[in-house]
Amino acid sequence: MRRGRDRTIQKPETSGDFITLARVVKTQGRRGEVAGEIYSDVPERFALGMRLLALPREPNKTRRELEVQDFWPHKGLLVFKFAGVDSISEAETLVGCELQVPQSQRSKLQAGWNYVSDLVGCSVLDRGRDLGRIEDVEFGAGEAPLLMVRDVARLVEIPFAEAYLESVDLERRQVRMNLPEGLLEVNAPLTAEEKREQAEGRKKH
Repeated sequence: MRRGRDRTIQKPETSGDFITLARVVKTQGRRGEVAGEIYSDVPERFALGMRLLALPREPNKTRRELEVQDFWPHKGLLVFKFAGVDSISEAETLVGCELQVPQSQRSKLQAGWNYVSDLVGCSVLDRGRDLGRIEDVEFGAGEAPLLMVRDVARLVEIPFAEAYLESVDLERRQVRMNLPEGLLEVNAPLTAEEKREQAEGRKKH
């Protein structure tokens, strides 16, 4: 069961929401190309001629509109060539920028897909037991994304895997799961005391 990864980003100067589709991580080539880490696995999300808004890392910076002139995959990233960005020095100004579109342009998802922004804030129920609320969703650690779920006492990582998932009810803000016994204990991050004990154990050896 696949999950749409378009992420909602709050626009700092107004109440409108934006979706971050990618983040520029480096320049690529000599003609102004940049390479981006993609935050959306929605098919055909990018297109020639589409307009993206580049949001700089620095606070209080305004978005810059860019037109996609060309794009292609390269070593796990997506290379973009934007109209009017024709040199390495011009491309360097985009490094670190989030490439966004307005919330109104969010793609419609196929059945069985969910946006990360819709999952954050939902309660996670394991056989009816409330485990806490989703703070974030992390990708890349394994085949399934990890739900970062926090209750009063701790933060746990729960694989958002089809094998464990019963249903997603966005109206009730609930994700219902059937987790294997012991999974929560295995995936709970170490406490400060456990980290100290682990460090002391390494010193002894």
